[in-house]
Parts: sequence; C-alpha cells; structure tokens
Amino acid sequence: MPDPSKTPWPDGLRFAFGTLTVLPVKVTRWDRDAARGGMLCAPLAGLVVGGCAALAGVVLLALGADALLAAVASAAVPAVLTRGLHLDGLADTADGLGSGKPAEDALRIMKQSDIGPFGVITLVLVLLAQVAALAQAYGDSWARGALAAVVSATAARLALTLAARAGVPAARPEGLGAAVAGVVPVRAAAVAAVVVAGAAAAGGALVGTYDVVRTAVAVVAALAVAELLLRHCMRRFGGVTGDVFGGLAETAATVSLLVLSLGQ
Repeated sequence: MPDPSKTPWPDGLRFAFGTLTVLPVKVTRWDRDAARGGMLCAPLAGLVVGGCAALAGVVLLALGADALLAAVASAAVPAVLTRGLHLDGLADTADGLGSGKPAEDALRIMKQSDIGPFGVITLVLVLLAQVAALAQAYGDSWARGALAAVVSATAARLALTLAARAGVPAARPEGLGAAVAGVVPVRAAAVAAVVVAGAAAAGGALVGTYDVVRTAVAVVAALAVAELLLRHCMRRFGGVTGDVFGGLAETAATVSLLVLSLGQ
C-alpha cells in the first residue's frame, strides 16, 4: 500500500479541483497516488464550492432578495461549479437502482445519456428539499444560511473521500469510479471525517451554541446515509462508478441540509 505521507499534495489538490469543479485547474497527473491525494482533498474543493454558494445567497439577500431566492442561488451554484455532474450521477444512480435489473443491465442503463422516470423524480425531490432547507436557514438568519451552504457542500465531498476508501471496489474497469476506487487508506478517511466534523462544529460555534452540535450531527448524519447508499450500490452494482459518487455527494448534501434545518 502506498505511503500516505508521500501523497503528492499539489497534484492531489489539482486532481480534486480539476475533477470535482469547473475551476480552471489542470490535472497534471492521473495515477493512483494523485487520485488518493485528490480524494483526501475533496472536502477542500467542497469548502470552496460551498463558500461560493454562500456568497451568492448572502449577496442576493443584501440586494433585497428574499430567503427563497437566496436559497435557489445557493443550490444552483454547486450545480454550476460541478457542471451538474453530481446531479446527473444522482439521476443515473436512481435509474439504475430503480430498474430492478441485474448489475450488468443496470450499469448499462446508467451509461445512457437520457434520464428515466426514477432519475427525474429523484432530481426534483432532492432539489426541492435542498432549496426548502436552505430557505429555512436563510430565513432564520443570513449566517445560518451561509453556514448550511458551506457545510452541505463540504460534507458532500467528504462522502466521496469515504467512498474512495480501501476495500470499496469499482463496478467498471474504466471511468472516474475506477480511477479513485479504493485509493484512500481507511485510517486517512476516518481522520478526514473527524477533521471535517470538528471544523463544522467550530463553524457552528460562530453562529450559536446549539449550532455547534447541530453542524457536527449534520455531517455525521450525511455520512451515515451516504454510507447506506454506498453499501446498497455495492450490492446492486458490484462496486462504485462515477455516477454513484455523484449520487453519494448529492445525498450527503441533502441530508446535511435537512438536519441543519431542524429546530430552527
């Protein structure tokens, strides 16, 4: 197993931002070491995406927009900054799982360019849930709305780090899923989860005492639900694909937003 201490961090950062965002970052290496660094840096990419989403929401509020419009903007920015790939992955994963077909046929359905009824329904419900949760957070306070946007985007990419851990196989021999499957040591993935949950709690402390617990719980809940989906996909497809990674990210983002909206 490669030594995590020798991970090419500059190349890992390039891998994370070059594959997980539309930011003009060139991926200079496409090997397992760079992929490991990239998946460990995925939460940092999420932090940047979430920061941009929060900025869009707060700017609209400052210009006189209401909480709903700010929420729509904060939900739209991550989609724009990822070319909609995570949402597309969510839809394809829903179609594959909803087909009820054997793994080979389900994977073929997921590769098709069109979106089926399961994918459409899932996209609509997920986006509605995200906007509703963000609107409630922004309606409570600008700070809570911005915090929700940042935490959800970071938790979404953290779910990718954990899904790329050792022991999780790829469902196909090609594609992004195969490039990153099993590259992150389990211990490193666990450390990343603890660091992100701790950072989320620290961010919550800036908003209020109750938010310290709530933001940490939001990250843990997001990872728990994403893990359940990951295990289900492994049973159905035999491993992970790029679409599954996208589905995990959107699932984690939505769950974290729902938790953050509770009790406000």
